[in-house]
Amino acid sequence: MTRRTVRIAMNGVTGRMGYRQHLVRSILAIREQGGLDLGEGEVLWPEPVLVGRRAHALEELAERHGLTEWSTDLDTVLADDTVDIYFDAQVTSARVEAIKKAIAAGKHVYTEKPTATDVEGALDLARLARDAGIRHGVVQDKIFLPGLRKLKRLIDAGFFGEILSVRGEFGYWVFEGDWQEAQRPSWNYRAEDGGGIVVDMFPHWEYVLHELFGRVTSVTAHVQTHVPRRWDEHGKPYEATADDAAYGIFQLAGGAVAQINSSWAVRVNRDELVEFQVDGTHGSAVAGLRNCRVQHRSSTPKPVWNPDLPATESFRDQWQEIPDNQEFDNGFKAQWELFLRHVAQDERYTWDLLAGARGVQLAELGLKSSAGGRRFEVPELTL
Repeated sequence: MTRRTVRIAMNGVTGRMGYRQHLVRSILAIREQGGLDLGEGEVLWPEPVLVGRRAHALEELAERHGLTEWSTDLDTVLADDTVDIYFDAQVTSARVEAIKKAIAAGKHVYTEKPTATDVEGALDLARLARDAGIRHGVVQDKIFLPGLRKLKRLIDAGFFGEILSVRGEFGYWVFEGDWQEAQRPSWNYRAEDGGGIVVDMFPHWEYVLHELFGRVTSVTAHVQTHVPRRWDEHGKPYEATADDAAYGIFQLAGGAVAQINSSWAVRVNRDELVEFQVDGTHGSAVAGLRNCRVQHRSSTPKPVWNPDLPATESFRDQWQEIPDNQEFDNGFKAQWELFLRHVAQDERYTWDLLAGARGVQLAELGLKSSAGGRRFEVPELTL
């Protein structure tokens, strides 16, 4: 077995998502399984180079996981010809400049979203990457979740007939930080630092809708800051200047309508933190992070509205659980493996910086829709 090493500069791995999902559950997990099997006796071995601003945090992470390379000097890391890939999980406001440096250095780029703070900046990155001839990808993890992969299986099998509508519910209560520690960093609630649920979640909804149901052709959104005062990591109060809830309606190519609520100020009364209900002429499904339930037209009950009598059946019990039928790996790891194969073997890969720009565009138009109280068309993006 021949081992081929790919060196990855991982910027932002001291943050929650960068550390947990990308370093530990993706790159280190690939190493733990012996590398990525490329076939014909060749294995790709990812070698992370940790990058960030806090030397003590990087050193501690490296020691914890038996890694040897870390740096607070991004320019020096990018100047190293042995580094093949640049990965970015920083705050959005720092992302564009770093990715531009990586492209100029000839590195392949893989990045979290949103890729930029505005659509022009996102398209600029996509153009620069195209012109440089590098390979590039954007994290679109939700479509790799077991629940949505089961949903995709149903769509491909024609289970729904004509898809009529998609209803999404996402969110949970994020503590204000005064009497209980907040589960999300304080910058998420400051618009000046790139925070807000629209710029965070609308890029996710764009690729979920695009990949499963069709391109978003128009958006109507109402955005709100429900909790105006929060406390930061040091217990200091601050005014929340970014939105913590968004209520969006998306028209899709083909005629279906999607309505998705996103909120960090909602208490969960559903089976999973995100759920999508898809209704079609032949059947319906409810998919979450891991599970997916269906109700076919042949087994759909006949409810009768009568507010004078209590319900005599459990509506949830009238749905059938879709079996796994396969082992589902971590969604972040699954996409990392696809991107690494794209870099190593030029395998087809569609979730690139242009796809990332579509997410930024939808967030930008969603905020514009809320500010102006009107519906906006979503034009197709091209380079």
